[in-house]
Amino acid sequence: MLFGYARVSTEEQNIALQVERLREFGCEIVREEKISGTSRQKRVQLDLLLEFIRTDDALVVTRIDRLARSISDLTDIIKILNDKGAFLRVTEQPLDTATPQGRLMLNMLGIMAEFENDLRKERQLEGIEAAKKAGKFKGRKANKEREARVLALKIDGLSLGQIAKEVGMSRSGVNYILQKQGRLL
Repeated sequence: MLFGYARVSTEEQNIALQVERLREFGCEIVREEKISGTSRQKRVQLDLLLEFIRTDDALVVTRIDRLARSISDLTDIIKILNDKGAFLRVTEQPLDTATPQGRLMLNMLGIMAEFENDLRKERQLEGIEAAKKAGKFKGRKANKEREARVLALKIDGLSLGQIAKEVGMSRSGVNYILQKQGRLL
């Protein structure tokens, strides 16, 4: 059986093209997530697929960076698949870990995805530093009303995702406010 996994980093990004390609490839089940790929943490749909996948099944993604952006996460995912007797297939980067060539290509692509991510972070930090020197980057001013609302919703027992939706901000922004206030539960 083929299980598709589609991921984009933010709510604003469109995931439809990935889902369409996975279905065209023959995936009977496709799981979607809108979450950063820099870590496997909190990627619930990926974890469900990895738990459910069985011998001779394949996890299918459109590109390797949709699955992992670090070689350690990629290695962990591949180990789980190998332990279950399952495989990884990548539609836009002809790759199938059922073959020796596919396993070699997987490692090369994984290293390139991690390298690309490191370069992106480096460019971003350089840009922020240059903007700070030019006096153009001071960070966002704190919104005390929003912070108070976030804290109140957390005390009411809402999850990070629910709070983010309620106040109209990202989960990472909510997490930052809660950590800053020392109330992350």
